Amino acid sequence: MRVIGRTRPEFRDDFALRNVRFARPAPTSLARHHLRCPLRKGTTVKYMIMMFGAQQDFDMLTGKWTAEDVGRLTTFMEKWNNDLVASGEFVDAQGLSAPVHARRVELRDGAPVVTDGPYAETQEVLAGYTIVECESFDRATEIAAQLANTPHPDDAALTHEWHVDIRPIAGPETGWEG
Repeated sequence: MRVIGRTRPEFRDDFALRNVRFARPAPTSLARHHLRCPLRKGTTVKYMIMMFGAQQDFDMLTGKWTAEDVGRLTTFMEKWNNDLVASGEFVDAQGLSAPVHARRVELRDGAPVVTDGPYAETQEVLAGYTIVECESFDRATEIAAQLANTPHPDDAALTHEWHVDIRPIAGPETGWEG
């Protein structure tokens, strides 16, 4: 598990791994030894950076944020993505629609059951993702940690701890093919 300290306003645009606090990995983590091993020189791995949110986050964004607040968020995300394109690390990025537009299929008593969103207001779902290709898990962590600077209205009440997940995409570089 990686913990990213949020210490506004000390963040700088040149956010680096030295600003990231590392927590102890989960006891079941395979990444402790496998992904910390150095890759062959010149080898890169694709990582998915997953951002999460609940329905109330989407509601707040569309209802309580001013056009200026949304503009600051959009400008920040455009710069973050453009910096990744310029560095050659950008692969893909997509934002997802609000959970109210989602469907969940789960197995109950051996039969698929479909539930239309939204789900419980506090239940977090995938809100969007970015795929990067870089030389290390640590570099992917540096990239993701920059999202801690994502702007929001000064008076916004954050209802849960902010986090993103970073996972390597299975392939021959990671030793996990499928």
